[in-house]
Amino acid sequence: MVTGPRSGAVRGVVVVTDRRQAARPLVDVVAGAVAGGARIVLLREKDLPRTQRLRLAAALRELLRPVGGLLIVAGQDTLDGEALHLRAGAVAPLGRPRLVGRSCHDEAELDRLSTEDYVTLSPVFPSRSKPGYGPPLEPAGLRHLAARAGRPVLALGGVETPEQAAACRDAGVAGIAVMGAVMRAADPAQAYTRLRAAWDGVCDGSSRDGGRVLA
Repeated sequence: MVTGPRSGAVRGVVVVTDRRQAARPLVDVVAGAVAGGARIVLLREKDLPRTQRLRLAAALRELLRPVGGLLIVAGQDTLDGEALHLRAGAVAPLGRPRLVGRSCHDEAELDRLSTEDYVTLSPVFPSRSKPGYGPPLEPAGLRHLAARAGRPVLALGGVETPEQAAACRDAGVAGIAVMGAVMRAADPAQAYTRLRAAWDGVCDGSSRDGGRVLA
């Protein structure tokens, strides 16, 4: 059963996993992000054997359950959950999960959407996680595509600073999906808090106690 945020509530600052970039064991990094306020996590690690991914998914769900959070799994296997994120062009599995998202990059991919609950649009900015992947949409391109999507959009790719988070918010999307900024952080809780403060328009997140007001 999906707990926490559902379709229309897939918004805010979503954490995307990448154990290869993680400064500490992945579960520890995600635990830090959850302590900093993360409530939605997108599990990638698609190269791992299914048994390892199952154990990892179970561990992350244990972190999210007490705070009413949600784990979304990338690929075509929910790993005993009910929230799935599909790559562009992937065929949806039989027996639709309760929550389905899809990666999109341009108008053609958006136009092929059917019953997906949300989409990611990428890359928004040049990405250290996927160098050379692009060209980046930049906020203007993000705004244009988000208006066409017809469902909640998460901005993905190169979103690492509070200023970038605020720019995505101003482009009209429902949220941002962040990977490297949290995975590589010495303090994942603080990294998440700074981005969330900027997303919420509270401040630039330059410290836990305050910062330059953005909105």
